[in-house]
Amino acid sequence: MNKRDALIARYAEDLSSKCGMEPDMDLLRKVTIACGPSIYDADAATIAGSQPGELETVKKNFLMRKLCLPDGPELMEAIHSVIDTYGRSERSKYRAVVYYMLVKHFGKEGMYA
Repeated sequence: MNKRDALIARYAEDLSSKCGMEPDMDLLRKVTIACGPSIYDADAATIAGSQPGELETVKKNFLMRKLCLPDGPELMEAIHSVIDTYGRSERSKYRAVVYYMLVKHFGKEGMYA
């Protein structure tokens, strides 16, 4: 198993055990690949859910730029909802997992077809 596949397996485990979701492995793989090399960097691979600047970056760079969603309060509400589902006390919130849940939340799976 290569490193990316091991990370995808870890993300799937987080989705199952911490988020109570049965992951769509094909979508999770595509979202993970779209994250690029950030998944291999310890700092970039995770999201600090308690830092407003980090959440704003997720909103602008992922939701608005990647998923082409219009700006509005529902974007930050969705981010907070995903962080709550993942667990605010969970120290390592993997970026690929958060992005996967946001894709599912907004029904944007078609962006990864």
